[in-house]
Amino acid sequence: MTGTANENAGVVTMLDRSDIRVKHETGISGAIRAFIDRIRSGDLGSLPVIVGLVLIWTVFASLNPVFLSSNNLVNLLFDCSTVGVIALGIVCVLMVGEIDLSVGSISGFASAIVGTLWVNQGAPVALAILAAVTFGGMIGFIYALLFNRLGMPSFVSTLSGLLAVLGMQLYILGSTGSINLPYGSAVVNFGQMMVMPRLVAHVLAALPGIILLVTSIRTISRRREANLSAPSLRSIIVRAAAITIALELIVLYLNQDRGVPWMFGLFVGLVMIMNYALTRTQWGRSMTAVGGNREAARRAGINVRRVYTSAFVLCSMLAALGGVLAAARLASASQQAGTGDVNLNAIAAAVIGGTSLFGGRGNAYSALLGIIVIQSIANGLTLLDLSSSLRYMITGAVLAIAVIVDSLARRSRVSHGRA
Repeated sequence: MTGTANENAGVVTMLDRSDIRVKHETGISGAIRAFIDRIRSGDLGSLPVIVGLVLIWTVFASLNPVFLSSNNLVNLLFDCSTVGVIALGIVCVLMVGEIDLSVGSISGFASAIVGTLWVNQGAPVALAILAAVTFGGMIGFIYALLFNRLGMPSFVSTLSGLLAVLGMQLYILGSTGSINLPYGSAVVNFGQMMVMPRLVAHVLAALPGIILLVTSIRTISRRREANLSAPSLRSIIVRAAAITIALELIVLYLNQDRGVPWMFGLFVGLVMIMNYALTRTQWGRSMTAVGGNREAARRAGINVRRVYTSAFVLCSMLAALGGVLAAARLASASQQAGTGDVNLNAIAAAVIGGTSLFGGRGNAYSALLGIIVIQSIANGLTLLDLSSSLRYMITGAVLAIAVIVDSLARRSRVSHGRA
């Protein structure tokens, strides 16, 4: 009896220690340990691009201190906004395992529509922008029809669209080849000079941390009501505070010069809306499911064709909106708009930011992080007065590294049963 009592006491003591250990692991140390486990299993998230961005900024800042000046960073944010919005659309099609090679042409076509309707035809600028975005959506709907009804690969249909839409852009612009937007208009000011008031910028910088804290508290309460494990409130508070402090310091530094551009604020707002849609709605879960396994998603009752249609339409609409912002930035719509490296930069930004080329994995913040990396490379090389050939080579190398990391992470997830 005594031996049995001692054994029971030992078991109870072990259980108590186990409970203490479990409670301890749900704290900050537990969050760190869980983060390390995710990294080992191939769930890298945005870690590679953040590390790469720190390295890029460190190198350029050491070679030219002007790179990290507040004035240069404000210009960098202006430049990020145009292609960044296009890259956000690329995230949508990559999530379902497809591609759109015509986003550059669609952006140039949209700028041509705005210039023609607003400047040449005298239409209200809001109507011209609405028409441009609507035409972009129609092009995406055509891609969806070709994919869903005829089974045409998106690579082929969008490559054909690249040439066709470029032809329409040249036709609309006519022999002049370019249309200058009214300098000093609200649209051009928005793309070149408009910045947030300092108080507004600080208030907006506090929103992500507040939103994270509120949504996490709701998630914790729901999981505890369902008797499921939940992260500790302390770790959530620390994370929200860290994000808020970092953003407030960035805004404070940018306000030493002109401040935070409204156009970049629009881009970040679109990123946050897209992130909510991809992570918190049925549509977003359907996008992930279709990209992960189309047949399994169909058998689960998901309308696969509707998901593909939404991805293509949204991608083309965001490409058109990016073209409108580019026209505002340059104060013109020309035959060169949307050409050059716009296509490649938009696609590269989404991939470098962490969206998988294999479908089913990615987030809206990929476009934000990826375009900052690409524009940082371009901006830094420009300050060093180096040729654009180096920019192409370095960007290509960074893209190749991002794809290699994605492939290795995917293999690791498969081996750990997290694919």
